[in-house]
Amino acid sequence: MPEEGVPKREKAVFMTSEEVIDIAKVFVGLGVKKIRLTGGEPLVKKDVDHVIRELGKLPVELTMTTNAILVDRHIEVMKKAGIKSINVSLDSLVEDKFNKISRRNYFTKIMENIQLLLDEGFIVKVNCVLIKGENDNEILDFIKWSIDEEIHIRFIEFMPFDGNNWNWDKTVSLKEILEIVERDYETMRLSDRENDTTKNYQVKGAKGTFGIISTVTNPFCDTCNRIRLTADGKIKNCLFGADELDLLTAHRKKRDLEPLILESIQMKHKKLGGFESFDEEYVKNQKNRSMISIGG
Repeated sequence: MPEEGVPKREKAVFMTSEEVIDIAKVFVGLGVKKIRLTGGEPLVKKDVDHVIRELGKLPVELTMTTNAILVDRHIEVMKKAGIKSINVSLDSLVEDKFNKISRRNYFTKIMENIQLLLDEGFIVKVNCVLIKGENDNEILDFIKWSIDEEIHIRFIEFMPFDGNNWNWDKTVSLKEILEIVERDYETMRLSDRENDTTKNYQVKGAKGTFGIISTVTNPFCDTCNRIRLTADGKIKNCLFGADELDLLTAHRKKRDLEPLILESIQMKHKKLGGFESFDEEYVKNQKNRSMISIGG
């Protein structure tokens, strides 16, 4: 979330729950086999349980990225909908630091709900965005957590988006992360799933695993098969591209969405939304949204 927040918009510009479900069905009809609910925070949506139940009826793997604050209120619905894996955003294991980063005071609740998810048999992946000078001194603490518990840590390189004051000096690279971990631990490289964005590892003898999403220093554009549908119904074929195609307006006008979706996929740039690298030109000229309005 940018420090100044994001502009509020009228409710009518966003998809209703039924529109979310209807548009999701079109994607599934075109071959999509996995749907992830993200945010912002998906669990603050007023009738999110209805969305979860209906998406759970589709022939897809349904999953979610959440801050975990409200997980305990919705966990039974998640289980019944067939959700087996949850990603939790958590950038620090130090309560005061976490509260400063998130500008909220929910650390204890989040940790309780992570434990609840583990107790209920969910696969729990913890997403930690590393920022040099902020939380990179906690890398080994997260690793220790993955050794002691069956939890899967995902270190994410700090990525440039509108409003987050990104620069190269704040990025902790895949190479640096591995060097820090391997000073203290023997690691094993694990097999990655097809189209996986994460390079997966495990400390020898650990209960859990850790992975690195190295979007900045080692982009994986050539194998990326992610498509994003924003809350206001725009399809984004690249996280870093400004190109968007309005599916919601077309849906409300009862137009066939399949040709529009295929058009968007075919328009996808080879790399990084049309840029060659995250250089000064990208930072200066990119006209992308803030991450909270894209969806993690």
